[in-house]
Amino acid sequence: MALAAVMIISASCEDFLNIRVEGSLPSTGVDYTKAENIFQPVSAAYAQMRSNIWFPYIMVGDISSDDSDKGSTPDDSAPAKELDEYTFTPGNYAFNSLWTGYYNIISAANNAIYQEGLYCEAMKTEENKLYARECANEAKVIRAFAYTWLYRTFGEVPIVRYGMTSDELADNPAASKEDLYAYILKNLDEAIDTLPASYSKAWGCRYTKYTALALKAKAAMYMGDWNTAATASNEIIKSDKFKLVSDYRYLFSIDGEGCEESLMEIESSDLGQTTGDAPYMEYAYYQGPRSNTPSNMQGWGFNVPNNNLKTFLEGRGEGKRIDITFLQRGTTTPEGDYISDKCPNEYYNGKVYTPSEFNTFNTNAYGYDHNIRLIRYAEILLIYAEALANGAPSGDCGLSADDALHLVQDRAGIARTAASIDNIIDERRAELALENNRIFDLIRLGKVAEVVGVQKPKAKTNFFGHFPIPSEQLTLNKALEPSAGYIY
Repeated sequence: MALAAVMIISASCEDFLNIRVEGSLPSTGVDYTKAENIFQPVSAAYAQMRSNIWFPYIMVGDISSDDSDKGSTPDDSAPAKELDEYTFTPGNYAFNSLWTGYYNIISAANNAIYQEGLYCEAMKTEENKLYARECANEAKVIRAFAYTWLYRTFGEVPIVRYGMTSDELADNPAASKEDLYAYILKNLDEAIDTLPASYSKAWGCRYTKYTALALKAKAAMYMGDWNTAATASNEIIKSDKFKLVSDYRYLFSIDGEGCEESLMEIESSDLGQTTGDAPYMEYAYYQGPRSNTPSNMQGWGFNVPNNNLKTFLEGRGEGKRIDITFLQRGTTTPEGDYISDKCPNEYYNGKVYTPSEFNTFNTNAYGYDHNIRLIRYAEILLIYAEALANGAPSGDCGLSADDALHLVQDRAGIARTAASIDNIIDERRAELALENNRIFDLIRLGKVAEVVGVQKPKAKTNFFGHFPIPSEQLTLNKALEPSAGYIY
């Protein structure tokens, strides 16, 4: 929450938020001699990560999976229903919203990197010059995040560089998988080389060297580069700076944000206010219990865990993770909030549950203080285990693939299994449920039609490798090719 308080200063500056895709400079002048302003362009890039793409993010990344359904009411959001039932076309608004949202993040990062170079030139002391370079590389982590999430969603996509003209943007072909991955790694390696290992609590969830390593491990996983995935995750494990939180419920609480299991989050906060500007997101609000009472304990009710997921978890002897993932109507939470039996859906996403004491803004405000967890230490352990199971050599962290898997299973209180690829994928499904990972695991494994098709039969005939490049982008960029298999 502390970093969000810092970021609201520049997030409210129109010059930094209204950044064009090509990342052009703001129209007003900037005094690059003021050291106290060095962080401001990076703050704006963080602010862009809170832009309103989180409903499409939920639609594409969770509702489309075999573990959750649309939720809400039957007639609410035809586009979300299309994702749930796999009747979507490349014109579904969610695809274009995600595409433009991620590229706006890239634009903000490009802009920050450019401006940090100007700060570096203007600074008089080596200390301030170094800080400007660190801030530039912090923005590269944000840029690498956007490209990694673009790739896992759409496959090969264009690289947009700072200062590209409108003509260049309108004729910018998708980079190959190899070139895109090399670009992501370059950004992350430069960040790893220069960013600090940690920040004070005043900076909240600001991205560090270990954030960059975690993102490197995750990007390598999507690219099937198991040696790099193993090496990056090994560095995190052997640092001994992170651990699994024993209380799984605490992990997803407001108090648990930025805890010792956190490697990458997007911060959201109402800053303890009831009105005014605040850097909050509505990610949790979109998933809050629909038609619940009082008004600050309700949301739109989308992305509900389904019985398919529950059956899978029960078959493994799960208890702890079921209790946290499934927020059931007709029950009272340990914090004393009743989830009305009149809510239209049997379950809601318990991982974004936010107690009423935090929901104090003058709108409904459910979940405004809830951060998005992007990468947790549990996932790093599972990436390490999967990398070794795919033939990567063990690192010097002292863990085998079995050891890493068992740490996650022990925390969950379930029986240990051997670290086969299938068992690790099952563990990812259980551990990371409704955290926007399941469908992308199935994509990288080529199993969407096979697995999701059991629950959502049209997935067998209407999904082709990745989600489709948005039809609007083919109109804007003549160098883009339609995604194979889809009808435009």
